[in-house]
Amino acid sequence: MNGASREALAAARENLNALTDSTSADATALADELAAVTALLDREVSLRRVLTDPAQGGEAKAELAGRLLSGQVGGSATDLVSGMVRSRWSRSRDLVDALEELADTADLIAAERAGTLEDVEDELFRFGRTVASSADLRAALTSRTATASAQTELLHTLLGGKARPATERLVTRLVSQPRGRSLEGGLEALSKLAAERRDRSVAVVTSAVPLSDRQKERLSAALATLYGRQVHLNLDVDPDVLGGIAVRVGDEVINGSIADRLEEAQRRMAG
Repeated sequence: MNGASREALAAARENLNALTDSTSADATALADELAAVTALLDREVSLRRVLTDPAQGGEAKAELAGRLLSGQVGGSATDLVSGMVRSRWSRSRDLVDALEELADTADLIAAERAGTLEDVEDELFRFGRTVASSADLRAALTSRTATASAQTELLHTLLGGKARPATERLVTRLVSQPRGRSLEGGLEALSKLAAERRDRSVAVVTSAVPLSDRQKERLSAALATLYGRQVHLNLDVDPDVLGGIAVRVGDEVINGSIADRLEEAQRRMAG
């Protein structure tokens, strides 16, 4: 997103945080309701264009959203959506993308309250690696001929009782409502969103052999120094990795040997 949409999304995030700061707010129910609105506006192109039309007044659009959603979702979800349509959006589709992010964030907030946010982040990453390593599983979860109920049942078999409830909910929503995203890309985006919720960056570390605890500590400290914030390590092992290790933080792939990068970080700390 850029321009007006970025500002509108930032305001929507603040509103969601303010709403869920109250322990009485049911974050899981809110996630379901926001996901339902996301599906509606993703399907009804003409409606979302009306709700993001810059020629229409913000209050008029908010009133329209309120009338449409009254009795369909709770007051909290209605208020959030009404606030979002008052804002200006660069593209009508940006509104749907923002709603989807808020729905996912609400589930992550529920996990945060339960003290399981770190577990959810790790489970999303591990499930992404499982999908990447199994062509059959990926085909089953992305098949256009499979019913949504069959895919949901498969996910429940794989994750039910083995992963946190928020993880299963997030993955199930991604599979049932991909909205043009690849499964791998969607899982990576969810993992990143979980990390941002914890105010950290995520480093995907692929090494030829498992890293020792000492190596993980040194790597984590080095990356924190390089990026100026705590960095969570998502670890994977691939014997074919050239140079023994590969590190990716966001879109950046760190070049050079890990020893060189550690030494650079240590010099910075010493300076």
